Amino acid sequence: MKANVHVTLKRGVLDPQGKAIGHALQSLGFDGVDDVRQGKFIELELAETDQDAARAAVEAMCQKLLANTVIEDYRIDFVG
Repeated sequence: MKANVHVTLKRGVLDPQGKAIGHALQSLGFDGVDDVRQGKFIELELAETDQDAARAAVEAMCQKLLANTVIEDYRIDFVG
């Protein structure tokens, strides 16, 4: 089973990398971009076949290592 984890900064947390990307896009002529937020994408291949057990395991991974839950949110999607 494959799990995709999307980690982003919480709203209200300053995102200097997002700002830098936004400025770079504007300098390249992409004027229609109002705001940019950047994050991380983590793809996990799991041996677990039960989706509930897999979700619990990935939730624990996010809480302990993959996301800083003080300043970051995460979303878990399962593929297959």
